[in-house]
Amino acid sequence: MNSGDLTLLLDRLLAQTGEHEWLEFKHNDDPHTIGEYISALANAAALDGEPCGYMVWGIEDITHRVLGTRFKPGSAKIGAQLLDMWLHQYLRPKLDFRFEAFDYQGLPVVVLRVPAAVAQPVSFHEVEYIRIHSAKVKLASHADKEARLWARLNTRGDWSAELVSAAGAADLDSAALAEGGKRFAEKHPHLADEVKGWDVPTLLSKLKLSRGGQLTRAALLLFGKDEAAQYLPLPPQVSWVLKDADGTMLDYAHFGLPLLLAPDALFARVRNLTVRYMPSGTLFPTEVPQYDAWVIREALHNAIAHQDYAVGGRVNVIEKPDQLVFSNTGRFLPGKVESLLVQDRSPEQYRNPCLTQAMVSLKLIDTVGSGIRRMFIEQRKRFFPLPDYLIEPELQRVEVRITGRILAEQYTHALMQQPDLSLMDVFLLDKVQKRLPISAQDTKALRARKLIEGRTPNIHVSAKVAQVMGEQAQHTLNKGLDPAYYRELVLQHLRNFKKCKREELEDLLLAKLPDVLSEEQKRNRVKNLLADLGRRKLIEPERKGPGALWRLVQAK
Repeated sequence: MNSGDLTLLLDRLLAQTGEHEWLEFKHNDDPHTIGEYISALANAAALDGEPCGYMVWGIEDITHRVLGTRFKPGSAKIGAQLLDMWLHQYLRPKLDFRFEAFDYQGLPVVVLRVPAAVAQPVSFHEVEYIRIHSAKVKLASHADKEARLWARLNTRGDWSAELVSAAGAADLDSAALAEGGKRFAEKHPHLADEVKGWDVPTLLSKLKLSRGGQLTRAALLLFGKDEAAQYLPLPPQVSWVLKDADGTMLDYAHFGLPLLLAPDALFARVRNLTVRYMPSGTLFPTEVPQYDAWVIREALHNAIAHQDYAVGGRVNVIEKPDQLVFSNTGRFLPGKVESLLVQDRSPEQYRNPCLTQAMVSLKLIDTVGSGIRRMFIEQRKRFFPLPDYLIEPELQRVEVRITGRILAEQYTHALMQQPDLSLMDVFLLDKVQKRLPISAQDTKALRARKLIEGRTPNIHVSAKVAQVMGEQAQHTLNKGLDPAYYRELVLQHLRNFKKCKREELEDLLLAKLPDVLSEEQKRNRVKNLLADLGRRKLIEPERKGPGALWRLVQAK
């Protein structure tokens, strides 16, 4: 842009009335702050439907008075690296942002033009930002903004629906097409006889995987020959890795196109052993497979459907001795698993609508909301731990863990069989059982219903739940004893042995402290107990420093 165009641009920006989240007037030239603002402005512009966001140096924010600036982005460096090159290195995806330095009303100013995010939110140093009024904040901390941004981005284009002009029917796998026709007929039984007479173009048209005779990327993902991956920006792949209890890799396999056939090939690798447990009210053990076949396939198909193919990466399945871990790149668009369990509905947006809808038509997945909810229900029916979702928005990664063993049989049965516990209740108490954190709001709700006790983060099931499942003794161990009991133990020990080191008192107390505490937390509890007894003038160290001996305070 020439100086005249830049002047007109700045005139337009200064004429804006009110506060706009895609426009910022700054004095700060810290490189990290600039990078965060590029992310925030790109995402804010996309959310507000603007083609670009702007940051301006040399203009006073509130008055719009021209002050001028000493900031010179063209020569600014981070170490030996130019500023713009350094910023490009940490922005994902890449952006064609531009610094424009020019004179305005006789004073130097700088305008940074930032294109709006297109396919996904823009991150800096793996963190996505957004502006709320005049504040720059992490996008992940504002679920409403994040959901609205993804909804807006998804209306701009579907990666899986893009046409691939260079590919044709010869690039499709015949076995995958045959399997696709079979699955379509199973999903739509009223069309079963008709499907038998369909040719390839008709099948793809019915699945909405072609337009005007041209194939979509989704068509290649599901039905393409392995060599057809050359027509996609990044070759898609599903990987299976077998690890032992120590995390050592024992075996692996990679599966490329067609992805329609990859799940069955991968499933054949999984060692789905038999698990035996004793249901309540019977002396006869029940035998079930470690993993429910439907749950495995749903988890894997969901990962394939919602993988962010635009940024690459594999769909991974890691098999451990008693756990399957599924992971894919991309955000979990519903935001939280809890919203799907409570509302029992599908989310309003999908990452790859063309691919997802075809997979629904092929009976590969339910719509993502109902499919995930059913996974939880199926695990509950089998008396197995519920799936664990690890959602990492800053890393753009989703991980699902399916456990193939019962963690605490009596506890699990009691939770699953309580008629007054909703699926959401079981989900939260299951996390408490696994020592996983739950939100402050959920903690408050469970505590109000007297389902949990203890101080955060060391919460545990309440006496009410413990009594139902016959775990009263364990509840007492979790809750701990009255503080006076621990004080008296220390005092009695010193009465008997006169002096002792702190390590000796730890040996006395650690085993008697609540089971929900970690080893470090127990040692801190002992430290605090000794400090409390010292403040009460009941005990004192004979000398300070390492190896100090504790003794009773002598009466004067």
